[in-house]
This record gives sequence, C-alpha cells and structure tokens, in this order.
Amino acid sequence: MNKSANDNHYNKADFLLGVHQLNQLPLDIGIEIAFAGRSNAGKSSALNAISGNKRLARTSKTPGRTQQINFFQIDSERHLVDLPGYGYAKVPIKVKQHWQHVLGQYLLTRDALQGVVIMVDIRRLLREYDLIMLELCEQRNLPVHVLLTKADKLKRGPAMAALHTLEGELHKEFSNPVTAQLFSAMTGTGLQQVRAKLDEWFGLTKEPADTY
Repeated sequence: MNKSANDNHYNKADFLLGVHQLNQLPLDIGIEIAFAGRSNAGKSSALNAISGNKRLARTSKTPGRTQQINFFQIDSERHLVDLPGYGYAKVPIKVKQHWQHVLGQYLLTRDALQGVVIMVDIRRLLREYDLIMLELCEQRNLPVHVLLTKADKLKRGPAMAALHTLEGELHKEFSNPVTAQLFSAMTGTGLQQVRAKLDEWFGLTKEPADTY
C-alpha cells in the first residue's frame, strides 16, 4: 500500500444508516461533516472519489436520487453525511417541503455537525439554493468548504477565473470561514486538497515534523 493510500482515512468509510425523519438521527455525538449541493452537482461522485470507493455513495444521472440523509462511518467518532440534493429535483412539493424542514433543522441544531462541504458546478457557480445553504451555515457559524465540481469541463485558465470569481463573492457576502477549490472526481483534481480540509475538521491533521 502506498503512502497516499495509508494517509487516506476515508477509505475506511462504510454506510451506517439512512435517515428520513429527525427522530431517526443517530446520537448527537462525535464529529459529522456534511456534503451538500444542488441536485446532480456531483456529491455522490465526490464522496466516492474521496473515499476511494466507487460504490460508497450511489450515483445517478437523474437529479434528486438521494432522498435521505446518508451517514457513512469512518470510526466511532467521525462520520461523513450525504444530504439530499436541492434545487430542480423532480419530486412532489410535499417531499420538497419535508426535506426543507428536515435539512434546516439538521443544519441549525445538530451539535455534532462541524463543517459543510458544498458542491457547486463550475459551469454554473452559485445559485439561489446554494446561497440559502450558505446563509444557514452562516447562522451557525459553521465552516464551509466549496468544491467547484466538474473542473475537468473547463480549461485551466477559465477554471481558475471561475474560482477567483467565486472566492470574491464568498468573501464579500459571508463572514463565517468559507474556503473554495477546484475539484474533479473524474480526473482527481483537488482530491488531496479536500482530504486535507476534512482531516483538519476531523482533527486528523498530523503535527508538522521538526526541521533542522
């Protein structure tokens, strides 16, 4: 096993449970990092790439496939959480209203939630529901890390320009800690960077070695 594989804590991730109602949530202890994003923005693909397990989270070309809060256990104290996609998913109004309530309560009241990774399609940048998610995180002062997904769809120059535009908007509109990066589940662009951010939030960051 190579060094990068040894350093990937997330290849231990395993499905724990799926939740439809707030009273089904696991005990509110430990550390949870949630993955959010517009339907079809690439949440499941990002989770699979980060874990190195292509079958960890179910992927689909059909927007709105994830219709529950999915918990993936790394160890007894750390969990990755896949939230239902928001936006244009073709689901009944009552289902949308249900998930708006459940997600809002989860984001605003869950003590174990220590950070949110938001997936944003690089070709579309921030939309209305992304801004709502960011505002909810702002209310809790939750740190946010934005993945500009599908970065392989643009050449390097336009991709960097999109990142700079996004960073400018985030820093202008939000005061809680928000960072952003380019990401592609297809090519692996930004994979080590997002793993490092998760390590930081989960308290898995190694102390820097002494230098002489």
